[in-house]
Amino acid sequence: MFNQTPSYPGQPGGYGAPQPNQQPYGMFPQPGGNVPPGMGFPGGPAPTQPMPGYPGAPAGSPSMPAYTPSAPGAPVVPPINRGFRGVISDFPGADPLKDVEVLRKAMKGFGTDEQAIIELLGNRSNKQRVPLCITYKTAYGKDLIKDLKSELSGNFEKTVLAMLQTSVMYDAHEIRNAIKGAGTDEQCLIEILSSRSNAEIHEINKVYKTEFKKTLEEAITSDTSGHFRRLLVSLAQGNRDERENVDISLAKQDAQSLYAAGENKLGTDESKFNAILCARSKAHLRAVKCIKNTPAYFAERLYKSMKGLGTDDSTLIRIMVSRSEVDMLDIRQEYKKNYGKSLYTDITGDSSGDYRKILLKLCGGND
Repeated sequence: MFNQTPSYPGQPGGYGAPQPNQQPYGMFPQPGGNVPPGMGFPGGPAPTQPMPGYPGAPAGSPSMPAYTPSAPGAPVVPPINRGFRGVISDFPGADPLKDVEVLRKAMKGFGTDEQAIIELLGNRSNKQRVPLCITYKTAYGKDLIKDLKSELSGNFEKTVLAMLQTSVMYDAHEIRNAIKGAGTDEQCLIEILSSRSNAEIHEINKVYKTEFKKTLEEAITSDTSGHFRRLLVSLAQGNRDERENVDISLAKQDAQSLYAAGENKLGTDESKFNAILCARSKAHLRAVKCIKNTPAYFAERLYKSMKGLGTDDSTLIRIMVSRSEVDMLDIRQEYKKNYGKSLYTDITGDSSGDYRKILLKLCGGND
């Protein structure tokens, strides 16, 4: 499928705390429990069963022995609960009516009080920010988004408007922007479809159809081709095994299957890559080392967005907004470890004005 295995984030993410019946895996909200029958890669084996053999695949090399299916009592890596790892959470006692009054005063009259907007939105969680649009219209008979657009500009405006969308609506529009027009932002598609939970992928599908009058799969199919298209279509089904425990024996077996399908022969068995990459749990895939740990992945994306001449502001804004309530503390830690300076420092040097201020709010501090 690929000459070299691409980087995929390994963990679903969303906004805010885990939803009911979810438990965090490390720093990420993710559904727990067993996968219902029939879940997993279409046509593939049950998540707990070994991958089937494929005709023509060579036997394992001496350095990579085959592994049999796990027996009862086989070693399993349990999930780790590290608690909340975002930097923005619910503001205690937030009053929507008072909040929209602050926003109205910030935009009323001559000039705009950008700092008041930054302080308010930068101290409210996504679920506290989004309802402000309705509260504002109820209180003043005006559209908050239109008023903000008339008062703000540039990347500062884009960041503020992104913060006032639900996570699913924002993702759907980012996917749409990645697909429409000349060329395709493949990294954006991989980033979103690989890092969101099954439940979030299902919601993105619903919102995309409502907003753009075509299914997400239709949009992907019309704008991509080959094995990349097949991979994205697979991910867009939202059918990944989301159990938290890692079956070590099965992980080793998949490592053997990937080795046999790829590096150990000329050409690549793309079907096997797709089956494993799209059906196995992200925790399982981390054990197989097919998908990087998510904070390191996003740290790399942020670093590249600011490296060299110019800035990839769309990537910078998207990651800062979407990860601020999920794993920003871990992203900052990986950034400092891998690049020798803090994310806060690089944002400070690569942006300016109110845009810099709102990004630093989303960053949550220096390291």
